[in-house]
Order: sequence, then C-alpha cells, then structure tokens
Amino acid sequence: MQSNQPQHPFDLATQLTQQKPGMYSGQTSSAYANMVGPFGGVIASTLLRAVLEHDDILGEPISLTINYAAPIHEGNFSIIAYPSRTNRSTQHWYIELKQNDNIVITGTAVTAKRRDTWSSTELAFPDVPPADEVTRTPLESAPPWAQNYDIRMIKGAPLAMNPTQQPDSVTLQWIKDSPDRDLDFLSLASICDAFFPRIYVRRKAFVPIGTVSLTIYFHANAETLKHNGSQLLLGHARALKFFNGFFDQTGEIWSHNGNLLATTSQFVYYKE
Repeated sequence: MQSNQPQHPFDLATQLTQQKPGMYSGQTSSAYANMVGPFGGVIASTLLRAVLEHDDILGEPISLTINYAAPIHEGNFSIIAYPSRTNRSTQHWYIELKQNDNIVITGTAVTAKRRDTWSSTELAFPDVPPADEVTRTPLESAPPWAQNYDIRMIKGAPLAMNPTQQPDSVTLQWIKDSPDRDLDFLSLASICDAFFPRIYVRRKAFVPIGTVSLTIYFHANAETLKHNGSQLLLGHARALKFFNGFFDQTGEIWSHNGNLLATTSQFVYYKE
C-alpha cells in the first residue's frame, strides 16, 4: 500500500531522476537555500544519493569528498556517477554535477563491504548536557537551510547571535532534521556541514565565505544509523587556523548515546 504521507523536505531537495545508468537530473530546493546558492550539505548529500542509487554499487559509503568548484545557480542540474574501480571489498567512485554544460561540482566517494572485526573508538565523547536540557536555538533570521534543523547550541554560536567574545571557534550543538526524519547516510552527510562558519564564531561581521572542499568519513553502517532513528545528534566543530583568506574546519558527529558516527573536515574561502 502506498503511503499518503508527504515526502520530507530533505528527500525532495535531494531527489534525483535517473536518465540512464549513472546519469541523473535534479533541481535545487528553495527550502535549503543559503546566503548564496544552495546549502552545501544538501548538495553533498545529493551527489552521494547518485552513488547510492546506482545499480552497480558495492557495499555502503565509507568516505565522501566534494569539491565546490563554482557557485550553483537556482534551477536544474545533471549529475554523473560511476565506479572508476571495483575491488573485492571496496569501490571507488567519481561524481560530477553540471549546470548549462559547465562543471560546478566534482566529487569522489568510496563504498565498501565491511567485515566484523576488532573495533575501538579512541576519541572521547564530549562532556555536554543532555539534549532535553538545552533550549532550541531560534533560527528565524538564519538562511532557509538552517530552519530545516532543530539546533540546540551549547557553545560557539555566531557572534551575531550571541555577542559574547569567544576565545576559540569551538561549537558544540545538538542537531537533527526538522521535521523529524530517521537518520541515514544522506542526512548524516548533510549534518556534517550543518555548522555555521567558524569565522562567524570568532568575528561578528558576516564576510563572504564559501566551502572549497568537504570530506566526510563514515564510522557507522546503515544498521547503526537506523537504530538512531530521529534522535538528536551531537556536533562538535572547530577551526585550526585562519590564514590569508582560507580556514579549515574539523568536526565529529556523535549519536545521542555516544557512538561516533562520522568525522569531517573542510577548507573554506573567506573575503574581507
């Protein structure tokens, strides 16, 4: 029986239509607009969807790198995704997004068949208050993409939102999709980018910024993500250095019960 429930805004925003194997068409979503162009997290998830929906996929994603070569304009786009090499347990992917026959995004991904092995997490879960003890952050004046998330900032709000001088760029925040949506690789990829830019935590002025490259490492399988359901995740991000127009951001995404789900890094352009 077909469900009468409307599609979640995130699924609509990342929806693709297969034109032929490995070739898809899609469209930007105003619900996930950013200050300039669409939210980069949703774009990353859309490119990942092209891999996940490919008939030849092997296993599940373990890494994703997206290079934002040029601005994406509102409207239609096309994506190609194909495995450049398939091994016994890993598969390497090339992904490309075009608008008006121009390449604007390139990406690579690795999928793999995981095996049951010895496992250990060396990073400690941050010492934070439970999500239900943290007030939801008002985001009415934020770009549209942010309003699709329930964000509860513990530390490191942008200075324009909280004019308390920060000694560093560390952000700790509880986060999940709003309305609720069960976690999967697509939504996790987008949440890895759902931190306000580090420079806005350190400085009050909203200078032009843009992510140049984003990398995500997935430390969980689909079953682990399914068990999380729609419960809040903990995001932890910081910059290591701001230098001559570029800064980095590193981060982790944890489940509500302290399971490290993904680590991420990105390099960001800024202008003064």
